[in-house]
Amino acid sequence: MDFKILIKKLNGKLTKKEAIIFNQWYHESAVHRSYFNRLKDNYSQELDNIDVEKAWQKLSQKISKRKKSQAYWKFGVAASIALLVALTIMFNRDSLQNSEPTVVHSDISVGTDKATLTLEDGSVVVLEKGKKYQTQNASSNGEEIIYNKTTNTRKSLTYNYITVPIGGQYNVVLSDGTQVWLNSDSQLKYPVSFVEGETRQVELVYGEAYFDVSSSFEHAGSGFRVNNKSQIIEVLGTEFNVKAYKDEEHIYTTLVEGEVLFIAGAVEEKLAPSQQMVLNISNGNMLVMEVNVYNEISWKDGIFSFRRKPLGEIMRVLSRWYDIEVIFENKKLENAGFNGVLGRDQNIEEIIEAIKNFGIIENYEINNKTVILK
Repeated sequence: MDFKILIKKLNGKLTKKEAIIFNQWYHESAVHRSYFNRLKDNYSQELDNIDVEKAWQKLSQKISKRKKSQAYWKFGVAASIALLVALTIMFNRDSLQNSEPTVVHSDISVGTDKATLTLEDGSVVVLEKGKKYQTQNASSNGEEIIYNKTTNTRKSLTYNYITVPIGGQYNVVLSDGTQVWLNSDSQLKYPVSFVEGETRQVELVYGEAYFDVSSSFEHAGSGFRVNNKSQIIEVLGTEFNVKAYKDEEHIYTTLVEGEVLFIAGAVEEKLAPSQQMVLNISNGNMLVMEVNVYNEISWKDGIFSFRRKPLGEIMRVLSRWYDIEVIFENKKLENAGFNGVLGRDQNIEEIIEAIKNFGIIENYEINNKTVILK
């Protein structure tokens, strides 16, 4: 949990997104609730003893490329130092700030809305925040592309591809009203319009996508199918998440609402809400497990929610969003577990600093787009 969010909660200054982050963290366990309540008891008496100006000068040396105002960060420094004092009182963790990170030069930006659209004739259109796009079939405001609600009666399909690069995200509203959120490093193939009376089909070529499928009752009973090279998902109208990255050996299908039929080769399996199917691509093994759905889909709401995740997996997620290379100087760190709820709009320095403050890593170094964990 980011220190500033806890302090802003104490001061009643949370934004809507920060409130979601805090509530998820607070209700996650009794330990978190006890931690926050003890912090609340210690907060007011410790804040009065803080030298804000001195703390500000120290933090300015550590983080040189902040874009926020100095007044905002003075509040953040006071809040962070207050929490560190409380942490020392409660947990005797004096070593939290025993080493300074090295930031040689940081050229790392937070991910944003961007994608490329490949049309049926092979031409490519760049979609990005602040840039509008309009055709006969679709329109984009720079954050999402919406296809006209039309029905194809010609029994022939024309396809578009939307490709989201590393460091991007994008939303698509298909012609049947189905909404698709695409995460970084993802590609979706879909028809400009669906054939009336036939199963609506799209292909998640690679990456991660959240689907809110328009009900079959609105389309004369026509079902919806998401194809991938290793599996098929059939639905009538529901919400689910598919994670199928090229550099991972497992595909994760998580059902949020409704019911889906999972098909891989000759195996068929129905999933219930809060169940996740894990498919091993190399050997075809499958495992159905119960999961905390929010942790799996929070990315679409602008939040990183990690629950007992190894640091190696977390860094793969961060590398896609921030377009960075992560090097583990100590390979054992890759298996270190971490729980945390953080905002996707935070700078990478804030994210890594939060991990460091929880004692997961001893130190780190940032050089251009490379992050070295020590």
